[in-house]
Amino acid sequence: MYKYFSYFRFRYNRKKGMHLNVKNEVGKLQTVVLGIAKDFGGTPEPSACYDPKSLENVLNGTYPSEVDLVLEMTQFCEILQRHDVNVLRPHNISGLNQIYARDIAFVIDSKLCIPNIIKDRSEELQALKSIIESFDQDSIVKMPESARIEGGDVLLVDGYILIGYSEEEDFEKYKVARTNREGVSFIKTQFPDRKVIAFELNKSDTEPLGSALHLDCCFQPVGRNGAIICEAGFKNIEDIRTIEQMFNKENIIRINAEEMYHMNSNLFSISEDVIVSQPNFRMLNEKLRKQGITVEEVPYSEVSKMGGLFRCSTMPLKRL
Repeated sequence: MYKYFSYFRFRYNRKKGMHLNVKNEVGKLQTVVLGIAKDFGGTPEPSACYDPKSLENVLNGTYPSEVDLVLEMTQFCEILQRHDVNVLRPHNISGLNQIYARDIAFVIDSKLCIPNIIKDRSEELQALKSIIESFDQDSIVKMPESARIEGGDVLLVDGYILIGYSEEEDFEKYKVARTNREGVSFIKTQFPDRKVIAFELNKSDTEPLGSALHLDCCFQPVGRNGAIICEAGFKNIEDIRTIEQMFNKENIIRINAEEMYHMNSNLFSISEDVIVSQPNFRMLNEKLRKQGITVEEVPYSEVSKMGGLFRCSTMPLKRL
């Protein structure tokens, strides 16, 4: 399907560095990497799009401008800093889209996992070199060549790792299939103390409605044992039942395919009690507030035109 190559080229020393700690999606956030939109490369050619939402907006002439993207991400950054979060940013590489920091590396417990991602995105990791070199280098895990995974497909619940993936037929067929069974198996071997549950997702390279680019595009834990879920993103109804058993049914917020298209599940938790959402997600925000969650509203609709939202543009490094 793709030609992949190894991009883990940093020369690490073994000195002790920043301690990593991410146990779940809702712990009090201390340190996060937030992507950048400056010099993001402008509107690509349709042939260069590797997700259906971007392709749709390129063809419709509605692809976002750098000015609008920078403004939205600046407002998001200000909200994070207002909540005493240490926000790190990638090194700027001109002409490279570096908005979605979530997928190129991710933290589970005290380990930073460096996955094999699609060639189109491999340069993005180089922009994190100085940040990664500040970590305890013994905590860095490089995945084998056959294992494919992106951070948007990996969600953490205490005691569990939930992973969205594609079976071989879909993985070889679709550009938007980013995680395979080998990726799931590798995570299982690295984190034997956690139960890993894999969910097969619906995929399409051309139809954004009903296609889940990543697991966090159709599901996310929120608050105290709650979740947001869109059944249209999942291939198997049994997976929906599994999620229903894991979370408090009264706190499960169900969204439809249209709401999934607008990225309603791709919010970002600063803590159990504080979440970042879009102001136009009115019904969703009202339901979250009824659960006792403070909703910080940040306009992010231009960022969403490229297939991701708040969670996609962040890489948490440390939560309490």
